[in-house]
Amino acid sequence: MTTLPEPFDALGQHWLTLRVYYEDTDFTGMVYHANYLRFFERGRSDFLRDAGVSHQDLLARPDPAAFTLTRVEVDYKRAAKVDDLLTIRTRSRGVKGVRMFFEQSCLRGEDMIAEADITAVMIHADGRPRRPIPEVVEQLKPFEYSG
Repeated sequence: MTTLPEPFDALGQHWLTLRVYYEDTDFTGMVYHANYLRFFERGRSDFLRDAGVSHQDLLARPDPAAFTLTRVEVDYKRAAKVDDLLTIRTRSRGVKGVRMFFEQSCLRGEDMIAEADITAVMIHADGRPRRPIPEVVEQLKPFEYSG
């Protein structure tokens, strides 16, 4: 089995730790629901960067490319609060056609706070969809989670 670089575990799952700040909360002191999308975005961005896929390199190509989301489904389980230490787990579920699939979880210790199923596509710089760049697909293969 291939040894994956930190912060990936042996299953290809990426782990990002973050702290909840006052600015992340609403008037009740709990994390505002839309901010979980920001936390998940950070997790996916770090997943890609740590897997060797650079957003800046994609934009600097002769045929510039980027990612956009086409589907987000979030299931909220519990509330996170100011000063909580959260862990964002990101799993690549692979590529099918033009779509790239991710599963993400927000955890506080062992407690599941929120889960998300994400579908992303690669786009041209002008926003038109495109097939994923073959080198990117190859770079992500070692990190596909099948558990």
